[in-house]
Amino acid sequence: MPMRRKQPAIRIGSPLHHTIEYILLLTGCLIIALSFNMFLNPNRIASGGVAGISTIIQHLFGIEPAIMQWVLNIPLFMLGLLFLGGQFGLKTAVASIVLPLFVLLSRDIGPLTTDPLLATIYGGIGIGAGLGIVFRGRGSTGGLDSAAQLIHKWTGIGYGIAVAMLDGAVIVTAGIVFSPEKALLALIGLFVTTKTIDVVQIGFRYSKVAFIMTKETEAIREAVLFELDRGLTVLAGRGGYTGEDRPTLMVVVSQTEETRLKTLVKAVDPAAFVILADASEVLGEGFKLHG
Repeated sequence: MPMRRKQPAIRIGSPLHHTIEYILLLTGCLIIALSFNMFLNPNRIASGGVAGISTIIQHLFGIEPAIMQWVLNIPLFMLGLLFLGGQFGLKTAVASIVLPLFVLLSRDIGPLTTDPLLATIYGGIGIGAGLGIVFRGRGSTGGLDSAAQLIHKWTGIGYGIAVAMLDGAVIVTAGIVFSPEKALLALIGLFVTTKTIDVVQIGFRYSKVAFIMTKETEAIREAVLFELDRGLTVLAGRGGYTGEDRPTLMVVVSQTEETRLKTLVKAVDPAAFVILADASEVLGEGFKLHG
């Protein structure tokens, strides 16, 4: 009798699933707003994005950051909706309004530290955690991400390059308005934010994908299946020098199984050629469920 696959506890696309996504969106926006008001803005750390622009504008003209964020977010969202269509949905609209609202409501919370480096690190972690939660809810905060997508559409410049250009322009401006030291701190903050997003999205655990080329294909296949208790895929391959058929075994293992896999392969065929590479995320049976 075939084994029934485990189904997700919450069906994707169900009303409960959509509700959870919006809860994640609002929670992420709240964390971003608190991190902005408790760490970054009071210490004049403008690490890119619309939030960074609002910090600079507040210093120059005294305009409330939340107001400036609305002024930038809403038109950018409308342009994105007009020129990019379906890529901009209700969640982006909600975040474009709610995030500045949370910034406004939490503006009187005092800074938790006046040490610029600590503020940069903790602010970067908070912003990254908030963005990661928003992304887990399949949402977007809009802002300069919208501008980057428009630049990509109109000029053909890669989206990643466009984001780097816009964030870089904000950081350079902060260096001119505040000080070069603030620009360097903003770079640190941007780096911490990026890494924190990865942790929230993927987690601390990682997997490895192994490609094994060996003359003992069947023996290693059995060792992986029955001793390591992992599935594998046999890929068709051919030696570039000999021209002989040489099947390649592809195996995905957790970090705790990596050493055991290498030990098994070495015991069966010490001459086996093994390539191990990081797999940032693995979805499916034996690993994380889709969702």
